[in-house]
Amino acid sequence: MKVIILGPAWPYRGGIAAFNERLARQYQAEGHDVEVVTFTLQYPSFLFPGTTQYSTDPAPEGLKITRKLSSINPFSWIATGRYIKKQKPDLIVSAYWLPFMAPAMGTTLRCAKHKGTRRIAILHNLIPHEHRPGDKMFSKYFVGSNDGFITLSRSVLDDLNVFDPKRLRPRTFSPHPLYDHYGATLSRKEALELIGLRESQRYVLFFGFIREYKGLDLLLDAIADERMERLGIKLIVAGEFYGDPKPYLEQIRHHDIGDRVVMHTEFIPDHEVNRYFCAADLVVQPYKNATQSGVSQIAYHFEKPMVVTNVGGLPEIVPDGKAGFVVEPDSQQIADAIVRYFTEDCQQSLTEGVREEKKKYAWDKMTAAIASLT
Repeated sequence: MKVIILGPAWPYRGGIAAFNERLARQYQAEGHDVEVVTFTLQYPSFLFPGTTQYSTDPAPEGLKITRKLSSINPFSWIATGRYIKKQKPDLIVSAYWLPFMAPAMGTTLRCAKHKGTRRIAILHNLIPHEHRPGDKMFSKYFVGSNDGFITLSRSVLDDLNVFDPKRLRPRTFSPHPLYDHYGATLSRKEALELIGLRESQRYVLFFGFIREYKGLDLLLDAIADERMERLGIKLIVAGEFYGDPKPYLEQIRHHDIGDRVVMHTEFIPDHEVNRYFCAADLVVQPYKNATQSGVSQIAYHFEKPMVVTNVGGLPEIVPDGKAGFVVEPDSQQIADAIVRYFTEDCQQSLTEGVREEKKKYAWDKMTAAIASLT
């Protein structure tokens, strides 16, 4: 089968690019001919100032990645669609996460339509966390460009019904598979040495782009809880600021917790991701709103229990009391959950629960879900 994956990929970085590349490798492992078609220009700097887009990692070996699509050049949308159509793919899998991309990707998919080709969209988000006027119109345009849909959370499946209320196109929910390509599991001692931290402390990890909806401010308030100091708990923040860092830095100063927060706020290359997860005792996702998160799937891969908030699809992915704790997006509840993890002797049972739950998230389940729509 000829498969084309349309969306972010190397040299761009981020969770969607990682997802697409890992999906491509799964299709290759199943014996299919795979090509990833990605952007020549993804986020124009005049619209997304300060966004660092390019990976410092080398090009992935063994993947055919073609850069053709500009998010702001309509001529490239048509040209990319015609290029894909010329390949006569049996399947086009597109990744959708942002209404800004809807005109480019929706038009490309319309131009790529070919007899015998199925266009299946993987919907990471339909209604963005920080939505603007016109977003729903753009998402509706993208929805109309596809023949079927995979959603990674049930909340996005509900959103899809807003855009396709008559259910004219098939859809299914399939949870986000594991991110299992970030290197080998390290010993805690080795991981801590690599990032220059002491073994005597306990560490919780906030990982990924720092955006307002991800609730780092809630976690900083939780770390200010006096119980954290008594228990020797420190917070590792590993990821870039997506916006202004000043509010977070002022919050750290206000609480006088600079000695309890380790800030590694630069891009974390793929080959260093394992250091942070293997160093951490617990991964915390204090999101204020969400659909799902690839961070959960990295934590599953490295078998780390989690504290997540009760928003979007996070409680579906991290069952409360089995793979971690689910709390409301409230700093006191987050603090209570962290303290509970370190004081109630539940680390072993939750780690065993993580090992059991991770079995659900194999990549062949994703390709099987896509196949069920074709």
